[in-house]
Amino acid sequence: MKSIIETGFKATVRVKVRFSEVDSMAVVWHGNYIHFFEDAREAFGEKYGITYMDVFANGFYTPLVSVHCDYKSPLRYGDEALVEIVYFDTLAAKIIFKYNISNLTTGNLAATGETVQVFLSVNDNALSLGIPPFFEKWKQKMGLK
Repeated sequence: MKSIIETGFKATVRVKVRFSEVDSMAVVWHGNYIHFFEDAREAFGEKYGITYMDVFANGFYTPLVSVHCDYKSPLRYGDEALVEIVYFDTLAAKIIFKYNISNLTTGNLAATGETVQVFLSVNDNALSLGIPPFFEKWKQKMGLK
């Protein structure tokens, strides 16, 4: 059995590149792609019923422990982009997402990436070594268990 499996659970969000997101060359500053990943995670959570507030209500934070972004073609001021997020299931106590950012203005692939999040207890900031019960229940509801 593979340790990481693509689930087919996807969400998308459209973003219009704002002036505050670009550098002096009118190109999106590299760190803002991570913000676009965040927008996609929020869209995913809303679509599949696992928002950050749901996680928090169950006594956990899900901090990022790994972010990877490959820049393919620049986004520029005024461009519209489509950010696609895909959830990858794992037996470990972590959440893995992969991303594609497409420039809808030019038709080019702008970036790809991956994030990994872990479960951290709200009460004592302890790292959860096992999958928290609420997340296990969500996975069962989604047909992943």
